[in-house]
Amino acid sequence: MTLKQQLTEDMKNAMRAGEKHQLGVIRLMLAAIKQREVDERIELDDVQVLATLEKMMKQRKDSVSQFDAAGRDDLSAIERAEMVVIETYLPAKLDEAEIDALITAAIAETGASSPRDMGKVVAAVKEKAAGRADMGVVSGRIKSRLAG
Repeated sequence: MTLKQQLTEDMKNAMRAGEKHQLGVIRLMLAAIKQREVDERIELDDVQVLATLEKMMKQRKDSVSQFDAAGRDDLSAIERAEMVVIETYLPAKLDEAEIDALITAAIAETGASSPRDMGKVVAAVKEKAAGRADMGVVSGRIKSRLAG
């Protein structure tokens, strides 16, 4: 079963169970997926669906930080609750050791030796860690490894 099919099934189950919050968030996810399919005139596969869900998570994180800064705890709580539902559909995050192992393997694989080679290493790690690591953090670690 694809991720999109899983979302549709979960939406039906949430309707039957009367879980209004979960139903609303799943509908938001399906709407974002459908919008991307219409915009790009393609059928999204699981990797592209994950990318869409990650984008939604990033948007929520940004909103939470802005709401917290503005003292709007009520709106921040809504965004955090949505993040909990979206996270259930994302793959488990890699821990520090797994990220370091991926970086080490990518450096060896690409033959990188200086910060100029960072792009190659980031591309190799991104391919293997798709959706399972914050690439902003990963690229910072790659930069420090190649610089030092």
